[in-house]
Amino acid sequence: MSIPLAERLRPKTLNEFIGQKHLVGEGAILRRAIEAGTIPSMILWGPPGVGKTTLARIIATQLKRPYYQLSAINSGVKDIREVIDKASADSFFGTNYPILFIDEIHRFSKAQQDSLLGAVEKGTITLIGATTENPSFEVISALLSRCQVYLLNHLEKQDLISLIDYAIHADEILKKKKIIVKESDALLRLSGGDVRKLYNALELYVSSITPSLKGESDDNSSLQGGVQDIVITDENLLNVVQQKMALYDKTGEQHYDIISAFIKSIRGSDPNAGVYYLARMIEGGEDPLFIARRLLILASEDVGNANPMALVLANNCFQAVNAIGLPEARIILSQAVVYLACSPKSNASYKAIGTAQEAVKKTGDLSVPLSIRNAPTQLMKDLNYGKEYQYAHSYEGNFINAEFLPDELSGTKWYEPGDNDAEKRFRKFLKKNWKEKYGY
Repeated sequence: MSIPLAERLRPKTLNEFIGQKHLVGEGAILRRAIEAGTIPSMILWGPPGVGKTTLARIIATQLKRPYYQLSAINSGVKDIREVIDKASADSFFGTNYPILFIDEIHRFSKAQQDSLLGAVEKGTITLIGATTENPSFEVISALLSRCQVYLLNHLEKQDLISLIDYAIHADEILKKKKIIVKESDALLRLSGGDVRKLYNALELYVSSITPSLKGESDDNSSLQGGVQDIVITDENLLNVVQQKMALYDKTGEQHYDIISAFIKSIRGSDPNAGVYYLARMIEGGEDPLFIARRLLILASEDVGNANPMALVLANNCFQAVNAIGLPEARIILSQAVVYLACSPKSNASYKAIGTAQEAVKKTGDLSVPLSIRNAPTQLMKDLNYGKEYQYAHSYEGNFINAEFLPDELSGTKWYEPGDNDAEKRFRKFLKKNWKEKYGY
């Protein structure tokens, strides 16, 4: 069986590594640590196919460390302990502490992650975990606090084009063929920024075309020196490759396309499309908790206070999916999708925090009005912290027309109630109390 193109061309040194200049370019933070031989335990967080596994292998090779690799999909606590025992023996007999690379570490349970703590804390191993999910949500805090998190970015278009050019000129098999890339947009689009998918699509196209070249007639104008051109155009590539690619790849471009369509369908109040894309993800093996988390975000970002119960239901959905799991969890997810799609929509709260954060970035650390500052000590009271604070519940309607913003921002409005029944009531309430101050 031949080795896949992506594996044949896997970089072996930092100088061969494409992309992630912010981490491994000349003078970058991770490169300096590698060159100094003092790498910390780390989590490599980024989309699929951008070099997380490759980078871990390069680190181990460059530092001449023993290297162990586990996949969170098919490894348990027993496997972890066995590797740690081997690593302990290696570190006892040598000076270079072993590296343990765990792919998809976000799939490890709390118990599995707990089993790593002692070895990481003692330095028995240097842990390198790879994840496509936000480690703040997926990695236990005790382990996360002992690791440096490095964010890997999507590869740039020019990086991907460079990889195509490198493959057709450097690979031992492809360089024997005359490959002409006339158009590359379809190849880049199918890859979704994933180097593995890029190389898989390229290899699939070349292998599909090559057999048809045998015995071609001499009048074929593309024959030169007995070798026929393999021409890559967008149309040719899509005709050959697209039909053979998976309908849903939970680690590739389709992962992002389907979840995007899923969210936009619910945001667009189409329960039928929402349930369809939910089915695509479930049939494709997507993690149900990943789906539930996205619904939880959507409930606040897109439904918001137009229907405050949406957030309650989405949170209950997340908890239920976590407790039950598939296959029954699909019913709960479907209920939540339909409810959220049929709910009135408002992104007013989402927009409010976005514009408020922009204001903070522009204005900096403005002084909080003295009347609403905390005054736990006598010194602070002597400095007029909390002086003349008016307790809203002591006034009619539980409201007092006081100044709560820094003077420089007085009267600035970030929250604009949405055009829905619930937030129309909010607008009426705000207008009644604040009169013209905020223009409600």
